[in-house]
Amino acid sequence: MTEGLKANAQLGYLRRAAAVRLLILDVDGVLTDGSLTYGADGEVTKTFNVLDGLGIELLQKTGVAVAIISARKSPVVVRRAADLKIKHVYQGTHDKRIAFADLLASTSASAEQCGYIGDDVIDLPLLRQVGFAVTVPGGHLEVRSHAHYVTENSGGRGAVREVCDMIMRAQGNYDAALAPYFA
Repeated sequence: MTEGLKANAQLGYLRRAAAVRLLILDVDGVLTDGSLTYGADGEVTKTFNVLDGLGIELLQKTGVAVAIISARKSPVVVRRAADLKIKHVYQGTHDKRIAFADLLASTSASAEQCGYIGDDVIDLPLLRQVGFAVTVPGGHLEVRSHAHYVTENSGGRGAVREVCDMIMRAQGNYDAALAPYFA
């Protein structure tokens, strides 16, 4: 890709990021690396990244809401969402369009004001509706072909933080969000 094309692509996804008022996250493969660890009692554990967590907290402080829509159900996700003060959590939703419609109604956001980070074909219906569609490098080929942006960082390894920072920068809130840490 030539430098001019790269610059145009960057302007395109930054313009999309600037319009985000609600960032929606898938869990497995996005907030985690996609691995599922089964304990002897059958309980599934997941590992979350602290960089992603702080990015979510900072983004919410700038007025951008965050939500989770996941096909799997897990008490660990409920706990993580509570820790991060994420109010909108939908689990066990295989047709994510149903949760998305409810989320839009409850937040008064439009689809164009939403960003969504997903990694597999189950995420395509939402990725095709939102104003800012994002995936991770390990995302399915079909998902990558429908994304406006593919993160440099992998799922569960800072991809969500990368997008949170991008949205804050595009909206002009990044420096103010980080200012307390430089005081």
